[in-house]
Amino acid sequence: MNLHTAVAEAAKKAGARLLAIHSPDARPADRAAMAATVRHNDAVALDGLRADLTAARPGAGWVEEEHETTGLPPGEWWAVDAVEGNVNHVHGLAEWAVTVTLLRDGEPVLAVVHQPVGDLTYTAARGEGAWLNAAPLRVSAKRDLDAAIATTGQAEPGQERTYRRIGDSVTAMLGRALLVRVAVPSTFPLLLLANGQNDVFWQYEPVLSGIAAGVLLATEAGAAVTRIDGSPWRPGSPDLLVAAPALHEAAVTVLSAVD
Repeated sequence: MNLHTAVAEAAKKAGARLLAIHSPDARPADRAAMAATVRHNDAVALDGLRADLTAARPGAGWVEEEHETTGLPPGEWWAVDAVEGNVNHVHGLAEWAVTVTLLRDGEPVLAVVHQPVGDLTYTAARGEGAWLNAAPLRVSAKRDLDAAIATTGQAEPGQERTYRRIGDSVTAMLGRALLVRVAVPSTFPLLLLANGQNDVFWQYEPVLSGIAAGVLLATEAGAAVTRIDGSPWRPGSPDLLVAAPALHEAAVTVLSAVD
């Protein structure tokens, strides 16, 4: 079994465990109940997933919380969100997934996103393209920002200045794009972008496990991936911009004006 197949199988196994405890009727009563279920989901998904990935690539490190917003040391690293969109799972929604990315010397080189509801598996390998099940992914051919669907994400708690920048950037983009959304988690708008159904995505203070897979999928589907000012993006960069190629320059212009 090659590495890509092994990673996809590991993600599907974790997804099956999560699907078995997913209920469309779930409605948490309060934050405490939600937090308890989130922790339980994490444990269910990680039970076996970490062991499977370690067996597939014994020398690769594991991205922990302290690595999520900083540059990675050299070598290979697994960036994993065992329940990406855990809050959605807890509320009975369908937009949750298992995401796995292998990074090598700071570059995503292999990614798998498995969405159990709908049995959707997104895969990408550097230089080999991006796929949804057996179908190749390709970004939008749009050339004008006024026809674009643009999406941003939400920052981690306690980042008041970042909250203000998010609001200002949404306001700036509202004046230029066809439609502007704020979505959590970040993976899903990046999947839509890779599939040509969304055109621009940006985020301040991104968490690596939430964007690494989507970045590679979008890149391999033909997107431009940079920082918001147009400079190169690397793990640990404080912001991210992903766009269909013909829209990238206009998105940089709009978002770079936000202080």
